Amino acid sequence: MQEVAYVSNNMSIPVAVSARHVHLTEHSIATLFGTGHVLRMHAPLNQPGQFAAEETVTLVGPKGSLAHVRIVGPPREEDQVEISRTDEIALGLDAPVRMSGELAHTPGICLVGPAGRLTLDHGVLLAQRHVHMSPAEAAELGLHDRQLVRVAAGSHERALIFDDVIVRVSPHYRLELHLDTDEGNAAGVSPGDRALLLPATGGSSGGLATTEGLSETSASRL
Repeated sequence: MQEVAYVSNNMSIPVAVSARHVHLTEHSIATLFGTGHVLRMHAPLNQPGQFAAEETVTLVGPKGSLAHVRIVGPPREEDQVEISRTDEIALGLDAPVRMSGELAHTPGICLVGPAGRLTLDHGVLLAQRHVHMSPAEAAELGLHDRQLVRVAAGSHERALIFDDVIVRVSPHYRLELHLDTDEGNAAGVSPGDRALLLPATGGSSGGLATTEGLSETSASRL
């Protein structure tokens, strides 16, 4: 069982809300977009080396489809499709909550691109909420890879405290909380918002006090 950790002091961190997206291998990119196709950058992402590509695909599930689903580059060694619980309902799938790369016993899906279609026999997941950080940032907070923390995020009216946020530490990461669209919408998160890593609390009142402090932080877009 993973150890639950709490930071000793509140720390404000940037929030990214991840919409549905796919990671593809070079072989899958060739199948969907043509032999030799290279992903074109639409916009860089905050995590070093990662980018939102110009290319999109359509996801086709047992009960429905979702068009214009963006690819995130660069290419990976395995195909992976990240969706929200709401997307699951639209597609007719039942995907597990997993960390990126943990693809065993996940459902498959059909992807359609301009040059072809590809049927995956696995690879669809709901991303477990997580916070990226570098080794130096983790050391400053007294945390290590795969620990669980609590995070407060959102607006005045809808701010929430998220439990079971997993810490991911790598020299290739930059401090950032990742929520999916269902989580972000539930908390009223807006672009530019920041969240708080929470300390241990003695009860619900401590958590509520911290969340009220977050409202001011979010409103000012620190």
